[in-house]
Amino acid sequence: MTRIPTGNVRLKRAYEKPSADDGMRILIDRLWPRGLRKAEARVDRWMKELAPSTALRRWFGHDPARWTEFCRRYAQEVRSHAEAMQQLRRLARSHPITLIYSARDEKHNDAVALRTFLLRPLPGLVTRPRERREPRAVSESAIHRGIPK
Repeated sequence: MTRIPTGNVRLKRAYEKPSADDGMRILIDRLWPRGLRKAEARVDRWMKELAPSTALRRWFGHDPARWTEFCRRYAQEVRSHAEAMQQLRRLARSHPITLIYSARDEKHNDAVALRTFLLRPLPGLVTRPRERREPRAVSESAIHRGIPK
C-alpha cells in the first residue's frame, strides 16, 4: 500500500476562510456547521459516514480527559466504514485534501483523529480484499521433472 504524504492531509475549521491551497475540502462532521452557508463553506464533499456516531459524539463532549478513549471507540466505528475510508485514502494519495470540522478545540476533535487514522492505517481495517487462491495441482511426473502441471 502506498503511503499518504503527510502534507496531503490538512485540517481546517469550517469557519476559517477557504484558500486555494486547501485542495479538496471534505466536511467530516455528521452535522452541518451552525450558521455557515454552503456557499461560504465551499465544501467539495461531505463524508458524514466517517463522522463519529451521535452517541459517541455526545459521550465525548470535547472533554480532553476522554480523548484517548474517544479515539479508541472512534477507530472501531471507522473500521465499519472501510469503503468510505478507502475512498478518502485514494483522494489523499493523489492530491492535497483538507478535512473540515466545526469543533472549537483544535487538538481534540474527530478531524485530528481521522487524519491520524489516514496516515497510520488502523489495524484490522481491510483496505483491499485478498483473493484466496487454491493450490495448483501437480502431476506425479512433473514432480520428478520439477515442472508444474
